[in-house]
Amino acid sequence: MEAAVTEENRTSALKAVKRNKGAPGIDRMPTTELESHLQAHWEKIRAKLLASTYVPSPVKRVEIPKPSGGTRMLSIPTVVDRFVQQLLVQVLTPIFDPTFSEHSYGFRPGRSAQDAMQAAQKHAQDGKDWVVDIDITKFFDHVNHDILMGRIAPVIRDKRVLHLIGKFLRRGALVDGLVKPSVEGTPQGGPLSPLLSNIYLDALDQELDQRGHSYCRYADDCNIYVGSQAAAERTLASVQAWIEKRLRLKVNAAKSGTGRVWERKFLGFRLNRQLRIGIAPESLERFKTKVRMMWRGNRSASSEELVDTWQPWMRGWWGYFRLAEDRTALFRLEGWIRRHIRKYFWLRWHNAKGRENALRRLGIVGMRLKAAFSGRGAWHMSRNGSVQSALSNQHLRRSGFFLPSDLAAAR
Repeated sequence: MEAAVTEENRTSALKAVKRNKGAPGIDRMPTTELESHLQAHWEKIRAKLLASTYVPSPVKRVEIPKPSGGTRMLSIPTVVDRFVQQLLVQVLTPIFDPTFSEHSYGFRPGRSAQDAMQAAQKHAQDGKDWVVDIDITKFFDHVNHDILMGRIAPVIRDKRVLHLIGKFLRRGALVDGLVKPSVEGTPQGGPLSPLLSNIYLDALDQELDQRGHSYCRYADDCNIYVGSQAAAERTLASVQAWIEKRLRLKVNAAKSGTGRVWERKFLGFRLNRQLRIGIAPESLERFKTKVRMMWRGNRSASSEELVDTWQPWMRGWWGYFRLAEDRTALFRLEGWIRRHIRKYFWLRWHNAKGRENALRRLGIVGMRLKAAFSGRGAWHMSRNGSVQSALSNQHLRRSGFFLPSDLAAAR
């Protein structure tokens, strides 16, 4: 605990919490107020941590939609509790992380989902092109506290740290004005939860290493690579039984399964039959849904606001998926994306006079201005020659509405 409350660790934790931003907890304090709060109260917080009297606040429960359907329950700690968790993470990570398996990639320094996917590709290229895809049912909600603390206690002997972690695990949530204590799970939403999940699932990694399996684990997503269908089915049954017995977790039978690597997705990617990394069809469908939402006709925003929304999202999306070697399906969508953008601007020009003025302003003259008086719908007009010339690919690019191929060419 003395290492956690040093001035150097405090400064680093403050920067991390401010950088990560995030929603306020039950006390409604935003991250922008954390620094001034610590200036006034840090010595009290520090003294409580050293005396083992610090009491976390209940978390705020927030449901968010999952990309695959359904919802995920996030538990949002107060900003001060996030800061205290960050203090712990920064001293615990250098202790635990070096002991984790080389096949574990999630929430670890210097490792990423892209690293995991490249490792998966290497396993397939080595002839293990059957995959055992294991999905744990609501993993973060069902972590067993006794098992977790039993894995931490032999390494961390400072009882103040152990008690504080236990308090964070058991504190519970504020629901309808009442505190509902937690008897299992490690709440998603704070910086401590990812590290605790890796500590918990390290037992699975050790078991798979002992069995000599080729696998990649990213948090609770685990794929095991084998050489045949029979081996895949045996492995799934055996590992599922081990997880349910030793970790007291349930494997989701509906989402888990076996198949060739080009039949199963992993972290949003999927290998094709040539074992090249591509973007999973499910990821492309989510991409299309987001495009439709961002360019829906009833959205009211200035061109600057549109650019300010589009650019960070597109850069972030491409930053994740630029690993893909097979980009054909994505680049085929670009004409469709531009049609959505042109449809949006056509609707924003409102009426025939407004459309005529907009087309003139964008360099359309003569008979080509007749398009402004068309009674056709916006989606049809988005591929009209005059509209395409006015809002050409080059014009959209110059205006800041770039697409994945533009980002790919820029690198």
